[in-house]
Amino acid sequence: EVQLVESGGGLVQPGGSLRLSCAASGFTFSTYDMSWVRQAPGKGLEWVSNIHSGGGSTYYTDSVKGRFTISRDNAKNTLYLQMNNLKTEDTAVYFCVTDQPPYRCYSGSRCAVSRPDFSYWGQGTQVTVSS
Repeated sequence: EVQLVESGGGLVQPGGSLRLSCAASGFTFSTYDMSWVRQAPGKGLEWVSNIHSGGGSTYYTDSVKGRFTISRDNAKNTLYLQMNNLKTEDTAVYFCVTDQPPYRCYSGSRCAVSRPDFSYWGQGTQVTVSS
């Protein structure tokens, strides 16, 4: 059974940092591209970032470039998202998902996605940025 378990969310002030983790099991993690997707309150799903299976290539939506860093440790079957200089607009539930996003997301501009775009989803972790 595929399992993706996110952790590391919480409440942080604007300008602060958080590191999300996603523990993967039930599949060969090292052979899967992985992504982070978020959903802000009252809004749809938005692709945030993805990383190729070997970790050599990473991609980000424009709004998080220079602030967020995606990484992975294939030996530990774990995906990470380091989030720095957080803004109130980063408040959302963050989901760890398998696969690359749809090709249209690589333009960098805000990319709405839906659940069928990715094979497996974690339960999500809440990130709240507020003073």
